[in-house]
Amino acid sequence: MQIKLSTISTINDSIIFDDYEFQLNDSIYFYPASTVKWPVSIIAIKKLNDDGQYDLDTPFFVEGDSTYTSFRHEIRDIFAVSNNESYNRLFEFLGKDYINFYLAEKDMQPLSIFHRLSTSDADELTTRPFIFIEGDSTLVSTEPIINAPIVPLQIKNLLKGKGYFEADELVMEPKDFSEKNYLPISTLHEMMKRLMFPQNYSIDQRFDLSETDRKFIIDAMALLPKDMGYDDPDYYDSYGKFFIFGDTKDPMPSHIKIHNKVGYAYGYLTDCAFIHDTKRNIQFILTATIHVNENGIFNDDIYEYDSIGIPFLAQLGREIHTHLKSQ
Repeated sequence: MQIKLSTISTINDSIIFDDYEFQLNDSIYFYPASTVKWPVSIIAIKKLNDDGQYDLDTPFFVEGDSTYTSFRHEIRDIFAVSNNESYNRLFEFLGKDYINFYLAEKDMQPLSIFHRLSTSDADELTTRPFIFIEGDSTLVSTEPIINAPIVPLQIKNLLKGKGYFEADELVMEPKDFSEKNYLPISTLHEMMKRLMFPQNYSIDQRFDLSETDRKFIIDAMALLPKDMGYDDPDYYDSYGKFFIFGDTKDPMPSHIKIHNKVGYAYGYLTDCAFIHDTKRNIQFILTATIHVNENGIFNDDIYEYDSIGIPFLAQLGREIHTHLKSQ
């Protein structure tokens, strides 16, 4: 378990962070799962703007993919329901080298974003071409990107558990995470600070977003499934909001806005959120991860998400919110 909290106050028009942490350690690995999707969303907008030929609403499809879509729709779907296919399309557009170079340039370290999610070609180094649709029917294809080989991580505890399933076979040895995505709590938390409060940072430390694009990302991060037309009961309001409300399927109150990205896989549960109680003018940034895999076996789909992980994160958010209300 690792936790970081920043309470937020304003003094003479300046934003002041008071930071607190528990067991924070960048060198102890946890799997970030879908939390990698939100920095990739930001970088996709940056590259789109740099290229200048297309925008968030230009229709496209990825070679071999039958879905016609747009960057605006894919990014909104990433935050509303954490769509893996949406993330993978952005990954094809960027390639891993571009993602990591940009974040290193912004001094967003440590991290390594290596691969796609939940697909058989997750580690493929060559991206698939993008086909943009100009006008009504003109198709313009991009060249595939050839990325450098993955350099395995060099931090502690990359061998996890006592076994894992691979191709329906149980392998009784620890699972190796050395070539998996790496996005520690400290980096996630810092990204949220820079996105929500760019005025606290120099120009070269800020994300390269216009104010319109920054507002688009911030608004997308607060989306609920119903905002994107998901009316299945399984997509309740807090489907992607672990803090405060994660352990209930009741509607979320409109006065508490949660701009966040969760991730869960291999028994790891992570949330990074900017939480704003507009009724009481309470704001804080909270990032936390917890691992719930009691039997030590990966890929068996036996994890204590609902019994331990999500209730813990929900209660953590409530305790902090309640404490700040009492100040």
